[in-house]
Amino acid sequence: MTATSPTPFSPQEIATEGLKPEEYAEIVKRLGRHPNKAELGMFGVMWSEHCCYKNSRPLLKQFPTTGPRILVGPGENAGVVDIGDGRQLAFKIESHNHPSAVEPFQGAATGVGGILRDIFTMGARPIALLNSLRFGDLDDPKTQRLFTGVVAGISHYGNCVGVPTVGGEVYFDKAYSGNPLVNVMALGLMETPEIVKSGASGFGNPVLYVGSTTGRDGMGGASFASAELSEQSLDNRPAVQVGDPFIEKSLIEACLEAFKTGAVVAAQDMGAAGITCSTSEMAAKGGVGIEFDLDKIPVRELGMVPYEYLLSESQERMLFVAHKGREQELIDIFERWGLHAVVAGTVIAEPIVRILFQGEIAAEIPAEALAENTPLYERELLAEPPEYAREAWKWSPDSLPVCTTSGIEIQGKLQSWDDVLLTLLDTPTIASKSWVYRQYDHQVQNNTVILPGGADAAVVRLRPLETTQNEKLAPESFTSGVAATVDCNPRYVYLDPYEGAKAVVAEAARNLSCVGAEPLAVTDNLNFGSPEKPIGYWQLAEACRGLSEGCLELATPVTGGNVSLYNETFDSEGNPQPIYPTPVVGMVGLIPDLSKICGQGWQAAGDLIYLLGLPLTSPISLGASEYLATIHNTVAGKPPRVDFDLERRVQQVCRDGIRAGWIRSAHDSAEGGVVVALAESCLAGNLGAEIQLEISENQLKRLDEVLFGEGGARILVSVTSSEQKNWESYLQEHLGESWQKLGMVRNLGSSEAGLEILTSDNQTLIKVSMEQMSDRYFQAISNRLSHPTNTPN
Repeated sequence: MTATSPTPFSPQEIATEGLKPEEYAEIVKRLGRHPNKAELGMFGVMWSEHCCYKNSRPLLKQFPTTGPRILVGPGENAGVVDIGDGRQLAFKIESHNHPSAVEPFQGAATGVGGILRDIFTMGARPIALLNSLRFGDLDDPKTQRLFTGVVAGISHYGNCVGVPTVGGEVYFDKAYSGNPLVNVMALGLMETPEIVKSGASGFGNPVLYVGSTTGRDGMGGASFASAELSEQSLDNRPAVQVGDPFIEKSLIEACLEAFKTGAVVAAQDMGAAGITCSTSEMAAKGGVGIEFDLDKIPVRELGMVPYEYLLSESQERMLFVAHKGREQELIDIFERWGLHAVVAGTVIAEPIVRILFQGEIAAEIPAEALAENTPLYERELLAEPPEYAREAWKWSPDSLPVCTTSGIEIQGKLQSWDDVLLTLLDTPTIASKSWVYRQYDHQVQNNTVILPGGADAAVVRLRPLETTQNEKLAPESFTSGVAATVDCNPRYVYLDPYEGAKAVVAEAARNLSCVGAEPLAVTDNLNFGSPEKPIGYWQLAEACRGLSEGCLELATPVTGGNVSLYNETFDSEGNPQPIYPTPVVGMVGLIPDLSKICGQGWQAAGDLIYLLGLPLTSPISLGASEYLATIHNTVAGKPPRVDFDLERRVQQVCRDGIRAGWIRSAHDSAEGGVVVALAESCLAGNLGAEIQLEISENQLKRLDEVLFGEGGARILVSVTSSEQKNWESYLQEHLGESWQKLGMVRNLGSSEAGLEILTSDNQTLIKVSMEQMSDRYFQAISNRLSHPTNTPN
């Protein structure tokens, strides 16, 4: 029988496992006895927010999760969509925030390893990685240490395992000073005849442990990820796993080979909560039980006890259920790849997880109590928005100095529009992320179509189904592709979670449309503070409502994702400091013809430049903008409201224009507004632009709204002049008045500006050279990292 604790655990022991007193009482009630140490630890990790979503699950139910292309939705290791021609795409996003805050290199590296396992566990070969990163002020030495460590960890693991990192985003804001966000998304192309699911079945079927050895690294990682960070978090360094990308590479090949034999009934990655999670989830999903013997597990440390085995999050490990009699066939495959594979358990009829150790029962718990029938908290929503939001919404542009054609007065000094633009281009959030992506092997596998920095979304070729990964093919063999993006403007969500979350979905879809891809589906990563605090829960609930509406409006169902709560640190006085609410959306899109795509850079002098969406003559607010935050040091106002009808029409016109061959470049107008987008297109194409603004006399007083306002479903496109008549006729038919001709692309001459913006009466507003823009845009991050007074300790 199970060895039980002779006395109840103390409140301190219960809290150490991340459990509340009432949750412990519920455990005792369900077991009919007090748990032992191993069982308490199992409940601690499985009842953490990271594993059971006890605060967020009621909110996630509102997400749309079905559609004509959805093959696998939430609940499995990754979502899967049908992309036509017999192909299926698996994709998922996950976070590794707290481990990266404590140990940035290993935290980020194992985040990459974990998301890759989610993909190939389904039977898909990983083909691409993207990452969404958030850090504090880059002038802060601590931020520099975290930033450089995270980027090094991502590049190390991804480069070594041989999966290209093809895109992503990086934001910098003081709100993330103590709690960086490291969200990693992976895509994979199905290679197996059937999608591999995780529900165990078949009484008497063997349960195989495969992959690397088990050690004490990663102990209690799921609980660690579900608590606020503090100075004591440094004591949790053992909760950070250590990965080996070379073992993972072998594991990918061994798993895919094993799945193709048909001998595998079910498979589950040993991610958060390790053996505990994989055994209980496989059993619960299949409505069966699993008996598992820890003595069979290959270990790399001596003297481990059941608690350590069960809570270890050692990397590169998997759990299989095999057809009885075919286990040796699988063991041979893994041994050929230099990996461990042992029969360590059996599927049983009784729906429990029974753990054996040294001939005795070390733990025995109903599987559903661990993985399905977990605590659920439906918290009360604030009756009205919190005070910080109501105060922010009172902001008015009338509080800003009046604009002139020469510029705007900042702290008693006139700042020209040239200076404003160059300051924005020098802002790390807007500036080129080339310092980051130069460290990534973004061309391994040779399927990356547009390199990082060249477009609003990543584009990856799809290999013909009948070919092998290593087979060399002519470029014309690749006819279709997929596009992917990760997006979130956290300032928008902070100021208005509902509207901000809708804008996240809209921008993700817009970025896909800018490369000619049709948006298909979403995976999301909800990074928030504590849901136990009224403001934190309000932000989470309102953002989920906005995401749900956005995905419904744009027909992009949610296939799964990750929830990361309790992203808070404590200041010197012990007050919690939550991050900005950051619901990152990873979206995938289909490109039927790879010859009909485009990037964001101008292509040729003489091409005409158009603005799709709200024309510059339409009023647009500076609320929540990068301009307001950077130039005026003000985070206030409301983010732009999304007009979904306009979004759908603008994005369709953009996709149609690309596929018709009219549009030669396309770029979303986002942070920094239209002028920053113009500058980025100049820099990406190494060509200049001459723009003439047709704006009203009234707008001259608030020129900053015209130049740097954000929103309005806006996309900048360039079109060859020979197609002007056809193009403008098409625009008039499909967009009515929601477009504007802005100017022309031009070559760079010795006396010409890279970007010149004039009023309708030829007054110069902005005239900056390519060299000026390039120096600010491409050197912003490296200059800060190399500053001698800001060298990390």
